[in-house]
Amino acid sequence: MLQHLQVQNLGVLENATIEPSPALTVITGETGAGKTLLLGGLRLILGEKADITAVGPGADEAQSDGLFVDGDEELGVTRVVPRAGNSRAFLEGSIVSASTLVERVGALVEIVGQHDQLSLKRPAHVLSLIDSALDKPGRSIRQRYQSAWETLQETLARRDLLGGDEMALRRELDLVRFQATEISGAGLDTNEDVRLEAQALRLRNVEEIREHLAETLRAVDRMSDDGGEIVSRIRKVGELDPASDSLVESAEAISVNIEELAREIRHLADVVDSDPETLANVEQRLTTLGDLKRKYGRTLADVVAFGDEAKERVAELESLLSSAGVVEAALGEAKAVLTEVASELTEVRRAMAGRIAMLAASHLEDMGLAGATLEFHFEDTEEGHRGGDRVELWFSSDDRLDPGPVQAVASGGELSRLVLSVRLATQRPGTLTLVFDEVDAGVGGETALALGQKLADLSTSAQVLCVTHLPQIAAFADVHYVVERNGGAAVVRRVTGKDRLREISRMLAGLPDSAGSHQAAAELLETASG
Repeated sequence: MLQHLQVQNLGVLENATIEPSPALTVITGETGAGKTLLLGGLRLILGEKADITAVGPGADEAQSDGLFVDGDEELGVTRVVPRAGNSRAFLEGSIVSASTLVERVGALVEIVGQHDQLSLKRPAHVLSLIDSALDKPGRSIRQRYQSAWETLQETLARRDLLGGDEMALRRELDLVRFQATEISGAGLDTNEDVRLEAQALRLRNVEEIREHLAETLRAVDRMSDDGGEIVSRIRKVGELDPASDSLVESAEAISVNIEELAREIRHLADVVDSDPETLANVEQRLTTLGDLKRKYGRTLADVVAFGDEAKERVAELESLLSSAGVVEAALGEAKAVLTEVASELTEVRRAMAGRIAMLAASHLEDMGLAGATLEFHFEDTEEGHRGGDRVELWFSSDDRLDPGPVQAVASGGELSRLVLSVRLATQRPGTLTLVFDEVDAGVGGETALALGQKLADLSTSAQVLCVTHLPQIAAFADVHYVVERNGGAAVVRRVTGKDRLREISRMLAGLPDSAGSHQAAAELLETASG
């Protein structure tokens, strides 16, 4: 039960406080005065989405505070909405997420707004209403369906890992197995292509190499002869000039190097020989390596890495295919279970829909629609996360008329009564507070009086708050608040006695100080209290 609500700097509400009755509390005022802003503050502490455009001009943030009582437990809630940045929520002084407010506080309050008239026209909303009214066994079946749906989705995900097509998967396995075998069978060394290119270059140019070596050897021989003479003459200089010993050593070293170079050239000339067979083998190997690089990577290291990945994919595909049969069996079983539970869920939904229709029709009779008929039309659909049912609410205002979809046959006033009757028939178990936000559009006269009586009856079992324009409803209130504009701001005050009489008079005739209006208001208040 909501014991206290304070709203600060929300739109035109600078600072407003209400302390609702445990029974029926009404909030009235002229159109545009700011009545719905109070409920906006309530929606904030229930965890609904914050709208920064609703922050008023008086400060850089809006704030809503509430105190709920549930048995012996008191629950203090605060929501702060800054003009810039994210909102902050507090529960019992500790900062929490908005989703925590939805979980902890949202279950205590149910708000029925003007949009519910549109919602009754939507099959998804109608289905939600039926599900919300299910008893414990029905909720258990709903949970079983949810579990069966999740199992099916998990099994489908496992099948998706198989690619969804076993034949395509086997084709992929054949391909990657061939790739892995081709690469591993090549016995690759990551530097092999560099070495073979060098070998091939030499084998392709043997004759030219030998020619150059012969010419080089002749030149080196001439250098050797000249080097011998250089050494001989430098030695003679050394004998004549001991200071030139270093020249002798340099000349002798050059001579030795020339002789060593000559030996290496002769050895290379001896081993360089034409080998067409080896060249053909090297060329073939280079072609093989080139093909592998063209298919699998820029370098042999890339090819080796590709081969390793192919081996891993082979193992993965073999494992998946080995379980493919198991997955298909599990998928068939999951679909069968889902279909079976969907049938059970449809059955309990149909039974609950029948009870809701009867109870709602009874409420409609109390509100002046004695011949009204309600029906829930079920259609089978493809099973989804909410079951295999599509449900529309059908209505006729007279039992002599054939029911039709509410969006086609119900007037505005009838929709208002339909909303109230259906929500009363589907009241959520455990809800402590019911809030009705101007659901009385198109209603007046005796029907409005019956609507007020219905809300008063409801308030004997739950706390009821109602924003209304109807004096017939306001007359039944235990606590009455009025929202009034004072310049650019709105104020909220509780009215009793003569002030309440003036407000009811204003609502009746727009004449708060008229004696005649006061008399009519007094009669209305007396009727409601009787």
